[in-house]
Amino acid sequence: MRHLSPTDQSHLRRAMRLAEKGRGRVHPNPVVGCVLVRDGEVVGEGFHQSYGGPHAEVIALDAASERARGGTAYVSLEPCDHSGKTPPCTEALRDAGVRRVVYAAADPGPGNGGGAKLRAWGLEVVGPTSAEAEVVRQNRAFFRVQKDGLPYVALKLAMSLDGRIAAEPGQRTTLTGPTAGRRVHALRREFDGILVGTTTATVDDPFLTVRDDDPVPRPPARILIDRTASLSPEARVFRDADSVPVHLFVAPESLPARREALSAVGARVHVVPTGGGGLDLAAVLDVLWRLEVRTILCEGGGVLGAALLREGLVQRLYLFLSPRVLGPAAVAAFPDARAFPDPEGWTPHPGVETFGSDVLITYDYRGSDQA
Repeated sequence: MRHLSPTDQSHLRRAMRLAEKGRGRVHPNPVVGCVLVRDGEVVGEGFHQSYGGPHAEVIALDAASERARGGTAYVSLEPCDHSGKTPPCTEALRDAGVRRVVYAAADPGPGNGGGAKLRAWGLEVVGPTSAEAEVVRQNRAFFRVQKDGLPYVALKLAMSLDGRIAAEPGQRTTLTGPTAGRRVHALRREFDGILVGTTTATVDDPFLTVRDDDPVPRPPARILIDRTASLSPEARVFRDADSVPVHLFVAPESLPARREALSAVGARVHVVPTGGGGLDLAAVLDVLWRLEVRTILCEGGGVLGAALLREGLVQRLYLFLSPRVLGPAAVAAFPDARAFPDPEGWTPHPGVETFGSDVLITYDYRGSDQA
C-alpha cells in the first residue's frame, strides 16, 4: 500500500471528489474521477457521467488533448482493461502518451484491473494507495457485489422519533417532508431494484419509480413480496410493467388463479419456498441475482425489514427521522426484537444529512467497507 506525496494526495482527492458528480447516473458502474497533470499543472479533468458513456479517463484525456503526453493520470479506481460498452481505458492512457498513473483502489472485478498491463507497457504505476478504503466506501455496493457474488441490500425507513412508521396499522402516514422525499428518489437511482412487502404495497399503493427531472438510464425494477398473491391487479405498480419489470414473489400455496391474474397485468411471478413464517428471503435474493438485480433498496415495511435484518441480509440502513411522536399504539419500525442480532456490527456514517426538520442517519454493517 503506497503512501503518496502531499501533491499526489491532493490530486487524487480531487479525482475522488469529481467521482461523486456521477452518482445516480452511472449505476451499476462505479463512480470514478480522473485528473491529468503535467509539469505541475492540471491539464484535464473528468468523471464517469452516464451509464454506457465514456469513462472518467477518456473524458479527462479529451479535455487535455496533446497536453496529456508525458503527464500523470490520477484516477480514483484502477483503470479498466476490458472492452464493454466502451474500449479499455488502459489503451486510451497508453495511446495518449501518459507517463505515470496513480490510482487509489484496485478494481475488484476478475481480470478488469489494468495496472499490470500499464506496467508491462512501461508506464509508472502507483496503486492501490492509502486512500483505497475511502474509494471502497464511495462504491460500497459495487465492491460488495464483486466480492460476495450476492445482492447488496439497503433498508430505508422513515420513522418518528419514537421509532414508528405509521400512525396505526393499515393507515398511510407521511412522516418526512418533500426535501427528504427528493433524497429518496435520488437514492433509488443507485439501485437495480426497489423492494416492498405486501402491506406497504397495499396501503401506500406506490409506483416505485424514480421521480426526477433528470432521466434515469436504467430505471430500477419493482420487487414485491406477496406471499398469497393478494395484490390487486389494479395496483399502480403494474401500470407500466411492460416497460419496467415488476417481479412478484409468492409462496407455492398461493392460488394459481391469483398468480395468473397478476401475470396478466405484466407481473413476472416467481414461486419461492417459505421459511421462518414468510417467504425464504435468501431464495428471493438468489432469483434476483440470476435476473441480474444485484443491488436492492428495500423501502419497507417493518415486518419485511426486520426479517431481512434478522437473516443478516442487509448491508446498509437509511433511517430518515421526523420530529414527530406517534405513540405506543402506532406501527413499530422494528416489531421484531431479534432484528439486530449483532447490534455492535453497525457503523454510523460520520455526519448527519438534514432536510428541513428531517434528518437521515446512515449505518453500514461490519465488513461492508472492505474490498
